[in-house]
Amino acid sequence: MNWKLLALPVSIVPFVIIAVTFNISIENLLAVGIIPFAGASVAMACKLFTQGLKFNYLVKKFLGPVDVNWKTISVRIGSEFVTSTTPSFVGGELVRIMWLSKKGVPVGKASWVTIIEIVTEVLVAGIIAIIAAAFSFAYGAYIVGIAILAISLPVTGVWSTLFFLSSKKTFQVPGWIYRIITQVGKERSAQHLDKVNVWMKEICDMSRQTLHTQQIKKAFGVSMIISLFTWSFYGLSFMIIANGAGYVIDFFHALLSTMASNAIGNIPITIGGSGLTEFAIWAYIGHLNTLAFGATKNSLQWNIVIVWRIATYHVGLVISWLFLMKIVYPSIKSTKTL
Repeated sequence: MNWKLLALPVSIVPFVIIAVTFNISIENLLAVGIIPFAGASVAMACKLFTQGLKFNYLVKKFLGPVDVNWKTISVRIGSEFVTSTTPSFVGGELVRIMWLSKKGVPVGKASWVTIIEIVTEVLVAGIIAIIAAAFSFAYGAYIVGIAILAISLPVTGVWSTLFFLSSKKTFQVPGWIYRIITQVGKERSAQHLDKVNVWMKEICDMSRQTLHTQQIKKAFGVSMIISLFTWSFYGLSFMIIANGAGYVIDFFHALLSTMASNAIGNIPITIGGSGLTEFAIWAYIGHLNTLAFGATKNSLQWNIVIVWRIATYHVGLVISWLFLMKIVYPSIKSTKTL
């Protein structure tokens, strides 16, 4: 876990580079204002909370009362620290699966519920990102639009395809991979691969039992709606910061901007999309016709981008870390270290 704390200083490096390159001072950052910063931070806290609500809803819907509501919500919030400190925003799902497993839920069922949560969140994010790409093409920002599509389409497509195919096909480790690994690692490797096959079979069995029922249709729809609220808070955070600093932008275009930056941030190059996210939101807005985009003619300043990133990423890290250390980690400390 200690290595993940490096995410804080590492994520500040892009800020330093931007500040030196564009001559951004501390005074420029403070000029954005404490009230807009506080408002964006509250919006980020609401984003984390709605993610917790969705996880709690799905757990109760398919697994029953695993624990009290506030603790299930807290686990989802805490796991976001792991998600935010890894490339491509992955890893938090393992924390949630481990916690559910400690509560006596079979790993296959725990994974399946977690996958529904991820798929609905990815679907909503992907749809909004594709809309953002469409606006890029409409106003001549072809490179930005292509970059967004090149990342969001594969991510959305892979997650969705695998999820819906799991009800028709039992996924297993390919035979050629099984043979190679077992020849190298012998008996222990074979045992691990057998466990992986059992785990994937449980997930597929769960899909077959539920994907064609009215229960899953309702749960999927509710999860999509909650995910829309989740990402709306993300867009709201940028609108609050930008308008507070004098850059006028409406909610819809703020949402498109943040989801475009979120898509680019998924490139597995930096921890938590550091540097990529900042550059992406600046490029997305900067390469569009600002009047058609719903903003004033003034250009987006880097101090707005930096303050927004601090309010959404670093404040989010602090909140999720507190939940992870105080609630999640004590519950699963007897298992393998995160």
